[in-house]
Amino acid sequence: MKDLFERIKGDKGPLGKWADIAEGYYVFPKLEGPISNRMSFNGKKVITWSINDYLGLANHPDVLKVDGDSAAKDGMAYPMGARMMSGHTKYHEQLEKECAEFVGKESSYLVNFGYQGMVSAIDALVSKDDIIVYDMDTHACIIDGVRLHAGKRFVYRHNDIESCEKNLMRATKMAEKTGGGILLVSEGVFGMRGEQGRLAEIVALKEKYNFRLLVDDAHGFGTLGEGGRGTGFEQGVQDGIDVYFATFAKSMAGIGAFFAGDKDVIQYLQYNMRSQMFAKSLPMPMVKGALKRLDMIRTMPELKENLWKITNALQSGLRNAGFDLGTTQTCITPVYLKGEIPEAMAMVQDLRENHGVFCSIVVYPVIPKGLIILRLIPTARHTVEDVEETIIAFSAIREKLENGTYKKVAEAIMAE
Repeated sequence: MKDLFERIKGDKGPLGKWADIAEGYYVFPKLEGPISNRMSFNGKKVITWSINDYLGLANHPDVLKVDGDSAAKDGMAYPMGARMMSGHTKYHEQLEKECAEFVGKESSYLVNFGYQGMVSAIDALVSKDDIIVYDMDTHACIIDGVRLHAGKRFVYRHNDIESCEKNLMRATKMAEKTGGGILLVSEGVFGMRGEQGRLAEIVALKEKYNFRLLVDDAHGFGTLGEGGRGTGFEQGVQDGIDVYFATFAKSMAGIGAFFAGDKDVIQYLQYNMRSQMFAKSLPMPMVKGALKRLDMIRTMPELKENLWKITNALQSGLRNAGFDLGTTQTCITPVYLKGEIPEAMAMVQDLRENHGVFCSIVVYPVIPKGLIILRLIPTARHTVEDVEETIIAFSAIREKLENGTYKKVAEAIMAE
């Protein structure tokens, strides 16, 4: 019999094995100062492209005032207890009502965290006789929710409608045997590639197959559709989404999330989502702060307009400079390069230290070996000057990557 920790000490995982070299710089980096287009990293000012503050609300004076006033009046403890027992307030109800109206649904349910909420919602929505069909590139929270499912699940190729339909056919045959139903899960916006989920085509499949659709629209809420109402509005199929999910951690620059749909479905989630039934209620400053943020999204269209002004300038500028951005259709801007993990680390260090540009680096196992993604998140706070400086910096590091400079640097580091 082995000690449980013996394996852990011997195998730290595909990312963990780099911890001694990467921690504190490439992973778990410390960005300091007010959340903005430029922040401090490693003692230097850098253009920050890795903060999901799409609409620039994180440090907006009106937002800070509401957050601060509520913290002073209510504290971070109120309300104490879970919502069902002692943590329910009229402000939680008001936020749920306004979220539902904003996304065109009958009802909504507020949850404390998007990740935990999605895992728990999938667990609640399906029984052992039901079948799940899901996109292979869905977020980790969906994957973890699917793993809890005691019944069958089928995964389809990313954004491949032919594959999706094929798996719906398989699921239909299986459901006929088990007597269960089918839940199809997609994202509104896939956070790594920046592609919109093919929601219109998925909804159209409802004419041929009997299934319910759950959409995680974390990156679409606030950035796409009329007034920022999300990907379903962008594609004109919001009514075809049975359970709509959005988080406050992106465009709303806060904490929390919500599910929206028909009243009976949302009520079922209220009474059956274990992660909320047995968890403390969302603190009042976060609830009142979310109400303020939602009101600003509704009444200040210039926030979304500024976001897309910067997004269009960044993406067109990078493409004109010859960079591969894949098939992004959203603000998320992935820059695809070829190289191994050590080269990527040397390149990112050069980008941050010598060019003053900070963006997220994505490598294996998140993406295939030999591929590097530098992932940029434009916000309404960025400027045209930020864009211009970044394109110049990217052109410089690409040249070094292609001529082998970073490979030599990486080999020297690994030899030490």
